[in-house]
Amino acid sequence: MILSFRNISVVCAVFLSVGVSSFHKSAIATINNQSQLIAQQSQTQPHPIFKSILPKLKRKTQIKILLPKFIPESDGENPIYAIIEAATPKKYDILLGFSPDCTGGTACRLGVLSAEAVTRKTPRLTGKPVSLAKGITGYFVDFSCGANCSDATLTWRQQGVQYVVGLKAGERTSLVKMANSAINP
Repeated sequence: MILSFRNISVVCAVFLSVGVSSFHKSAIATINNQSQLIAQQSQTQPHPIFKSILPKLKRKTQIKILLPKFIPESDGENPIYAIIEAATPKKYDILLGFSPDCTGGTACRLGVLSAEAVTRKTPRLTGKPVSLAKGITGYFVDFSCGANCSDATLTWRQQGVQYVVGLKAGERTSLVKMANSAINP
């Protein structure tokens, strides 16, 4: 009886150690896979305001679409809308507005996003150099105010495309954060 009890104990210990080891490896694999899936989803998802226009944008343009995950003032009480102003195979322009029918008027305008394939005719980038994600240099141009305030812009080139983010009377830090959220997919 003692011998069989001892054998049962050894067998149970082996099963327990193999089971715990397998469980541990399985749990780590599951956690890693979930982390990778979450990372992939967060990397590929632009800000939710682009959800309604993204299918049309993908159909109309052939250049790489970079849309930010961060948009200033988008967590406030006023909703923000993305409105396609132009979309061709080599270019897109998106207006960010506080109403779905905004046409760029000063009262409803938050800013702009644009992208265009770089050609020999594309003007040289100007403005104050700013370091962006992935070692990219962007160029910041501050806003000016008269009767109304213009957009502050941040422009950079990536893989043969020139991208611009602009915010009406925008701050450089907000534009850098916005650009980096588009550059880092």
